Amino acid sequence: METKIPALRKERKLSQEELALAVGVTRQTITSIESGRYIASLPLAYKIARYFGLTIEEVFDFSEYEEGAER
Repeated sequence: METKIPALRKERKLSQEELALAVGVTRQTITSIESGRYIASLPLAYKIARYFGLTIEEVFDFSEYEEGAER
């Protein structure tokens, strides 16, 4: 799943470690989400989005899960 987390972090000059501490996970979790190896749980996605003052849909790209999308 694509995310805008790297760009959002860069805009705010925020490290993966700082974001991880803010949302209560490890840096490795943030790394895995950014690289697409891990899909954030709904509560974690919500925490990340809220941290940036955005909605979940503004941070995470769900287009591959939309109805009618090829799988």
